[in-house]
Amino acid sequence: MTKFTGSLVGMGNPLLDISADVGQDILDKYDVKLDNAILAEDKHVPIYKELVDNYSPQYIAGGATQNSIRVAQWIMTANGKPGQTAYFGCVGNDSFGNQLEECAAADGVKVHYMKDESTPTGTCAVLVKDGERCLIANLAAANNFKPSHLETDESKAIYESASLYYIAGFFLTVSVDALKIIAEHSVANNKTFCLNLSAPFIIDFFADQVATALEYADFVFCNESEAEAYGKKHELGDDLKEIALKIAASPKKNEEKKRFVIFTQGSSSTIVAHDGKVEEYKVVPLPKEELVDTNGAGDAFVGGFLAGVMAEKSVGDSVELGHEAARFIIQQSGTTLTKPCEIKL
Repeated sequence: MTKFTGSLVGMGNPLLDISADVGQDILDKYDVKLDNAILAEDKHVPIYKELVDNYSPQYIAGGATQNSIRVAQWIMTANGKPGQTAYFGCVGNDSFGNQLEECAAADGVKVHYMKDESTPTGTCAVLVKDGERCLIANLAAANNFKPSHLETDESKAIYESASLYYIAGFFLTVSVDALKIIAEHSVANNKTFCLNLSAPFIIDFFADQVATALEYADFVFCNESEAEAYGKKHELGDDLKEIALKIAASPKKNEEKKRFVIFTQGSSSTIVAHDGKVEEYKVVPLPKEELVDTNGAGDAFVGGFLAGVMAEKSVGDSVELGHEAARFIIQQSGTTLTKPCEIKL
């Protein structure tokens, strides 16, 4: 076992993205909307086979947290800092799981997967139309991550050596207890814990789990639709700056650090709330003809931001790094990092 000496650890749902360009007919058939992420219900199950059989899809390593960690490492490696990141999640003992592991390793991420012998690796149907996307996740093995995996000597060595942690809200449907192991270690050692609210359905249907995780969070990320959902759920109004300020001021375990709340809004300005103040950071718009796929833009933003945190950049500079990473990713199909990174820290 190679000793991990990096600084960033992520934990989440590793999924193999099955990505294809589709028509409105497929969106209608499966009753899904663009710019949304959902968990597969019974009615969605046939879509995976339909994409494979009829659409020549791309297979891309996915899962929101894993994407962010891969992007952060891609930037760090390009700036002379390999081996800075690690990732926990659960996969099946199958070819898709092997494919995910190979992809993450190729991007320089140390993965320490829990292997589920009886359940296949999770997949995510990525339906792309006119550059926008809809995600339908079938968690499968990813849903079976157990806190016991974090009690092994190797797992402890990995997360205890890190100083920065990132977990997306999607993991709240899997194991809040596992999240708390990492989050409580972070608080006890005055390290930095980051949370993403991830999707409106997480906010709407897993409100207690979000409330538990939020108390540990030094940085909270979400996009405008998630911010609106949070405001509506908690009766905070519909002014995004006010919602950001209220989340920033909500109860926190580690009171030594004031919470940062970061709302991305696609090509509109990114909002940052901290200590009673709000700042906005403009996004340089990408010409429509250069847009390939918005899938992974939010994940890439977080990856760029976390690279900035690792490089001890200011929050403003880290936001700009997030913008650069997102701008790169939306010109690719999915979170593919085959091109050299030109982002400088």
